[in-house]
Amino acid sequence: MKKDLARKLAILSDAAKYDASCASSGGTRRDSKDGKGLGSSGGSGICHAYAPDGRCISLLKILMTNFCIFNCAYCVNRVSSRVERARFSVEEVVTLTVEFYRRNYIEGLFLSSGIIRSPDDTMADMVRIAKTLREREHFRGYIHLKTIPDAAPELIEQAGLYADRLSINVELPTEAGLDRFAPEKSATGIRKAMAEVRLKREASREPSFSGRRPSRFAPAGQSTQMIVGADGADDAAILGNASTLYANYGLSRVYYSAFSPIPDASKALPLVRPPLLREHRLYQADWLLRFYGFEVGEIADKGMLDLEVDPKLAWALAHREAFPVDVNRAPREMLLRVPGFGTKTVGRILAARAHGAVRYEHLVAMGAVVKQARPFIVAPGWRPQGLDDASLRARFVPPPEQLSLF
Repeated sequence: MKKDLARKLAILSDAAKYDASCASSGGTRRDSKDGKGLGSSGGSGICHAYAPDGRCISLLKILMTNFCIFNCAYCVNRVSSRVERARFSVEEVVTLTVEFYRRNYIEGLFLSSGIIRSPDDTMADMVRIAKTLREREHFRGYIHLKTIPDAAPELIEQAGLYADRLSINVELPTEAGLDRFAPEKSATGIRKAMAEVRLKREASREPSFSGRRPSRFAPAGQSTQMIVGADGADDAAILGNASTLYANYGLSRVYYSAFSPIPDASKALPLVRPPLLREHRLYQADWLLRFYGFEVGEIADKGMLDLEVDPKLAWALAHREAFPVDVNRAPREMLLRVPGFGTKTVGRILAARAHGAVRYEHLVAMGAVVKQARPFIVAPGWRPQGLDDASLRARFVPPPEQLSLF
């Protein structure tokens, strides 16, 4: 039965909610000062993503279609699923993007898709959407394309020329999990596609012998997503895989998506979703790996992250022998391990130390969360008491709650 555009939008926007990797961080602003084009405004207000500088960017987040020839056990859109199906044409996606932008609903497009007919056919349609927006509609807003690893390299290359960011999902944290729940997908093929994107991005930044730079290729980088809690992989395995992906493929972000039970699910999948707090802790640990100098073995040494306290605080509580640290003498590496100190706070402390002693009362103005930092630091005006007290952890753990019987 033929569906109208509004019904397709309802189905395919809801189907896209399972994809977490739709951030716009790292996107460059395209200029429309010449009076031609649209979509290059920055920061004005139906999916919200946030850039590193705090700008809120609204994205139209949809699937091109939820038809799929694959049968991944964890996917609600798998071929054996009994969900209602819909498919946008190329022109319908272009029209929706432009009209939503003109109404100031969005500033960009996040486009993913199920696999129809073949990976090449699907990827070709997605490229046509991005190309039409850029060349015919002069759309200069943000475009994120979810690419298909098995698609021809030339299609991936075209996608990178029109999109700001590309993403290729590794799906599950381990190859064993992927082989079990998505046997039609290849971990080797996914990694090969990610490597090709990285090489093309690096080549696009190198000037030619004539001094000209090649066309930009996915200037906001590439990202990926892992489903958490579907295959039994522990947090150490998840973070270890993420660390490898960052190192080998220069990813901008790894996203973690808590598994959500789906209709008619395989008996091999869990019946309940993992706690959302686990997903939150993985993001915190990811940040420590990328910006704070931690190693996976330090923050997930027992396999699973502590759900009661954040990973940095958990490490500090387990290594009391390293504290308290003197904020006026400790090196940057140790200051970064103090709970309540962020990278900006540490930078301000180091800058201020060059001109005089940093006192305890200065730390709040520098952005420190002193309630967390107090037991772990020494500064003029402050010396902690009871650091070796066995009840130190109890100061930070949320109080128990009485559960309702109804």
